Amino acid sequence: MTRCPWWIPVLVLLLTEAQLAVAEFVPGIDRFADKAFGARLVAYPVLMLVAPAIWWLLSRRRGRPTDDPPYGAFTLIMLGFLVDVTGNSLDLYDTVTWWDDLNHFANWLLLLGGIGLLLAPSVRERWVLVLLVAGLGAALAIGWELGEWFTFIRHGTEIETAYEDTLGDEALGTLGALVAGLLLAWRQPDRTTADRVTSRG
Repeated sequence: MTRCPWWIPVLVLLLTEAQLAVAEFVPGIDRFADKAFGARLVAYPVLMLVAPAIWWLLSRRRGRPTDDPPYGAFTLIMLGFLVDVTGNSLDLYDTVTWWDDLNHFANWLLLLGGIGLLLAPSVRERWVLVLLVAGLGAALAIGWELGEWFTFIRHGTEIETAYEDTLGDEALGTLGALVAGLLLAWRQPDRTTADRVTSRG
């Protein structure tokens, strides 16, 4: 299987940061107003680099700093941020009624797909992987909505619909994570079963 090259996640990071810079520093673009793009300009690249940083630190601790980085997993994790920013750049959140719902489902599918790829080698049973990925997705969905509330919703124009929108976003994010977990489990052999077969042989 062809491995993801290193420049793909780098390109995703640069495209995301470029759009964030435009949103923050180019005046007069209404679709970026009151959406905390100053905070996103700092937070998004930091969040996008968390997984590569953790992978690098763990590789050094295990004495394997020359292992090939999982650039495909890093790309999946980063893509959600690019999709979110691009949706704002194209004004999809305000012009396409179903975009926000699709965004929460698809981005959590991508995000937890990437995280799941990083965790899968350490998980023996497929059902554990599904629960782990779905549970992490639910926790991250809650954390994301808290972040949105703190940075711009509580002082913005969306306060009247925030409760229903937040519940829907959390549910869709968790569903996306569950689908990611199921897909990862489907493509990964159950190691417990394989161990039993090996021991009988």
